[in-house]
Amino acid sequence: MNATSPNTPTTKSGVSMSDNMNAFQNAVAQFDEAAKIIGLTENQINLIKEPQKITIAKIPIRRDNGDIAIFTGLRVQHSSARGPAKGGIRFHPNVSLDEVKALAFWMTFKCAVANIPMGGAKGGVIVDPKALSPHELESLSRRYILEFSDVIGPDRDIPAPDVNTNAQIMAWMMDTFSLNKGDYLPAVITGKPIEIGGSLGRKEATSRGVFINVKMMAQHLGWTLTEKSAAVQGFGNVGSYAALFLHEAGVAVKGIADISGGYITEKKEGLNIPAMLEWVGDHGTLEGYTELGVTSPDDPMSVLEMDVDILVPAALENQITTSNAHHIKATLIAEGANGPITPNADHILFERGVHIIPDILCNSGGVTVSYLEWVQNRMGYYWTEEKVNEEMSEIMTRAINEVLKVSLARKISLRMAAFVVAIQRVLKASEIRGMYL
Repeated sequence: MNATSPNTPTTKSGVSMSDNMNAFQNAVAQFDEAAKIIGLTENQINLIKEPQKITIAKIPIRRDNGDIAIFTGLRVQHSSARGPAKGGIRFHPNVSLDEVKALAFWMTFKCAVANIPMGGAKGGVIVDPKALSPHELESLSRRYILEFSDVIGPDRDIPAPDVNTNAQIMAWMMDTFSLNKGDYLPAVITGKPIEIGGSLGRKEATSRGVFINVKMMAQHLGWTLTEKSAAVQGFGNVGSYAALFLHEAGVAVKGIADISGGYITEKKEGLNIPAMLEWVGDHGTLEGYTELGVTSPDDPMSVLEMDVDILVPAALENQITTSNAHHIKATLIAEGANGPITPNADHILFERGVHIIPDILCNSGGVTVSYLEWVQNRMGYYWTEEKVNEEMSEIMTRAINEVLKVSLARKISLRMAAFVVAIQRVLKASEIRGMYL
């Protein structure tokens, strides 16, 4: 990180912060602040802060017209101190090493705060998957897992779907890995189709985890959810189901935003979330959606500043910055996305008394059910959806209670408390294992 300039804000701990930092710098700023709270030594920081392995590979495929195209693939394993690394694979033209490093970093501490016996990893390919034919997409998926087969495995590193990847792509990857190892190895990948070892409840897991966190915080704050309102930025898999769970709990969801714009209502009962989900299922986005009493489309960013009790940013990173942090009216923010609030904006909101359920805790329902899928694969015994949701709810409830306890005891934000809990777990495992010389 660059030295602090006179115009660069700092936290109370003296950690410099800027809205212009990339994803990895943001992640490191959060770590550094928590490390100061804990009082980590330089040796302890060196032991757990940096990624343990970065692998970059050129991935060739033959296009349908016979040409050969070469793409860059990445896999970053941040930590395996507490168990095999875990993290998704994204296909996107803007994939970068810094982004993948940040996501792997967050996964380490996301698993640790939930007390899942896994570490953090992330992967990606720099590609626009929409420019590939179905056959080319399959070729790229299979070749990716082949190129990284020496660093991936059921006891080493377990990928999952992420941006622009899905259950079918995971099926191709699992099949390729299994064929090359000469075994049937469903535990090498999670987020698979149910027919080949996927877990029931996986699709809604991240959103269900967000809702569990909101419900637990509501209890802590003495709220009755049926008296509260909410806005959700992002209406993909995470945002849409988070909105549905809030709606079903009696929360008036008064604002929704997706790539087509913002949809806002003043109606007491809020938006018709089931109807919006049905529209997206038929049309792909909310574009063209109309509902009596709804203003649409509005600026998607306007949803963030709505006068509601609960805000769920479930779209992209760096959506709440120093430029709009003072305009946020919600009392409780539940981070459905990774890194939606910049470190400096986070500090502003905490000073204003806004409660933020941090991403490494709030959206860890997805990795929790991925872990449960891995457990089922290893046992060869598969659970009902009710059983999966029960196990996930128990893990998530325990995690937020532990974070709340630390937050209150140390008088620190929930984010810092989550990092304190997670860092201490990763550090303890690393120190117990020691160093192989």
